[in-house]
Amino acid sequence: MTAKRSFIVLTLVCGILFFPGCRTEKRADIRNAGHTPLVEPDYIGVTIPPNIAPMNFMIREDGISYRVTATSPGGHLIRIRASNGKIRFPARRWKKLLEESRGDKITITVYASDGRKGFTQYDPFYMHVADDPVDPYLAYRLIHPGYYSWSNIKIVQRSVESFRVKSVIENQVIEKNCANCHSFNSNSPDRFMIHIRGSLGGTYFAEDGRITKADPKIDGMPGGATYPAWHPGGRFLAFSSNQVRQSFYSIPEKSIEVFDLVSSLILYDREKNETINITDSDPDEYLQTFPSWSPDGKHLYFCRASQYESGYNPEMEEIMNTRYDLARKSFDPFSRTFGDTEIIFRASEIMKSASFPRVSPVGRYLVFTLADYGTFPVWHREADLYLLDLTTGEARRMDINSPETESYHTWSNNGRWIVFSSRRTDGRSSRPFIAYIDPKGNQGREFILPQKDPAFYDKMLESFNIPEFVNGQIKLRPRDFAAASKQDILRAQPGGDATPEQLRNEKKIKAAIEDNVRPIHE
Repeated sequence: MTAKRSFIVLTLVCGILFFPGCRTEKRADIRNAGHTPLVEPDYIGVTIPPNIAPMNFMIREDGISYRVTATSPGGHLIRIRASNGKIRFPARRWKKLLEESRGDKITITVYASDGRKGFTQYDPFYMHVADDPVDPYLAYRLIHPGYYSWSNIKIVQRSVESFRVKSVIENQVIEKNCANCHSFNSNSPDRFMIHIRGSLGGTYFAEDGRITKADPKIDGMPGGATYPAWHPGGRFLAFSSNQVRQSFYSIPEKSIEVFDLVSSLILYDREKNETINITDSDPDEYLQTFPSWSPDGKHLYFCRASQYESGYNPEMEEIMNTRYDLARKSFDPFSRTFGDTEIIFRASEIMKSASFPRVSPVGRYLVFTLADYGTFPVWHREADLYLLDLTTGEARRMDINSPETESYHTWSNNGRWIVFSSRRTDGRSSRPFIAYIDPKGNQGREFILPQKDPAFYDKMLESFNIPEFVNGQIKLRPRDFAAASKQDILRAQPGGDATPEQLRNEKKIKAAIEDNVRPIHE
């Protein structure tokens, strides 16, 4: 080796050893804490996808400076220094770390310095990296956790693989109308729908870059088309039609109760622009809501409870004794007909109430919310997520629950991840959490959607409402929906032989519509 080459090699070695961002602390300067560090968000032991954005976090241990190492099983190493305890991973190096840790785990070690006695080293913690990726986008509605405020609502899409956020709808450009209940056909960014309530009201269908403004409501329905569910083929949508009311509590533990006076199910045929009632032999006997299709489109799942004995003016005690079971009907898309109702989980028998059934794209599991009573678990602290094995009929409380509310949830396109709303951070605002579910129904530890600034959720007041996985980028923008709002509305026609039955019920339904309390979904 020449003298010049020897000098270059020696210089590089010295640089590696003494560069302050990379050198290893002298063992004499390090003492062991004997436990893992307190970090926020709590990402210790979580299972993450191999395409997730950097899992930035804050160190909540005393110190004036901090150092963190993150290591893959193959030896890829990231070293980070921070004086304020905010740990932000460089995007490219994080991506490489994920690639080398796929199917294994990332090891993270935290060091904290008080400036006098060297560093305290905390026990390492791990992030498990699954083999299965998650859908690259998440769509959700940003709304303040109030009751009637429509003043500032956005539906946005967030890249799960990075921190990019773009608006899909902003109600500031559509006369401050309420935008809600968005739904995607098989997680597709090219086929979805959004309800808009108010002066520009209608159901806006986005298909391959074009938007159509429609109204599936026909005479005899309790209300408008409310909670949606796309049939996998894309031609049909099932909706519940609800007359929704709300009452307020005077006790600190509870604030609001949302309930249906009446609710039924309808089928909207996009191809024929027709709406058909989905009814049992006695449609007045039950409240039916929250439709959801099986992945093969052969069954429609929903929630069902007995109609109030007092009719359309239930007392609070009667509302608190209303409990919904999980049910389903077979469906024939050629004749547009449904079979008899089959109860698949009798929540009422264990004094509980089921809502939001969602079947995995794989078809084996169904996740639903279980609360003490009622139809709207968002305001129920006891609401938890349950996993129902459709092959055995066994239902069990999921490991991903917390003491606070868990409610709205949807599956990733590959059936290995769910995103759900949780109020565990402050008891009031809904935040999106993501959890892994393996083919046997085992769950990895859940994690909150990572943010570029790990203190983001401390400053964010809005709730992340109705989180939905999307398997691509939505191309439409707020101005496209503003333009579509000027369209003439396409009104649905009655389909099949539903008209006589709808007219027969119309007088009874008017009792709910003429109630002196303003409907939420009208």
